[in-house]
Amino acid sequence: MDDSDAHARFTRLLQDHQPDILRSVRLLVPHAADAQEIVQETSVALWKQFATYDPSRSFGQWARGFARIEVLRFKRKRSRRPVLSEQALELLATTELEMAAELDDRTEHLRECLARLPTQQRRMIHHYYSEEMDVAAISAAQSRTVEAVYKSLQRVRRTLLDCIERKLNQPTLDQHTPVRNRP
Repeated sequence: MDDSDAHARFTRLLQDHQPDILRSVRLLVPHAADAQEIVQETSVALWKQFATYDPSRSFGQWARGFARIEVLRFKRKRSRRPVLSEQALELLATTELEMAAELDDRTEHLRECLARLPTQQRRMIHHYYSEEMDVAAISAAQSRTVEAVYKSLQRVRRTLLDCIERKLNQPTLDQHTPVRNRP
């Protein structure tokens, strides 16, 4: 892969995960300006080490690991401000990483569940969440009442939630749990 391909790939991955990186930094650094500075430093560090990134791993987890290191550096540099103890900071960072892994699982399951929806439901969800269309615009586009669109959105959300929860609660193959037919 040449430098321009690597740069384009890195840029896409960083843009996709930057909100998650910022959110994890904000858990540890309450000041928005400081958090933004740390995210910028993290971005530079990620680019410098991008050649070592293993694409089989989650970029988000990899990036949040770098962010955690940058938070620790920032805290050491700015020790004049009252901060959490190093132990508390480590505990928060570890907890955030665990939560981030679960969020990554939920996001992947959501993608799978969305793909299983009928086309009309998937389009409605796309219009509402991705394109940020309001319910009135969706109802006009689909020649349906506003109430019908609200009810449809509610049913689809419930379907997606049920699907995600089923996937989260499925035993993994390494648990050696026999698969049984449920009544």
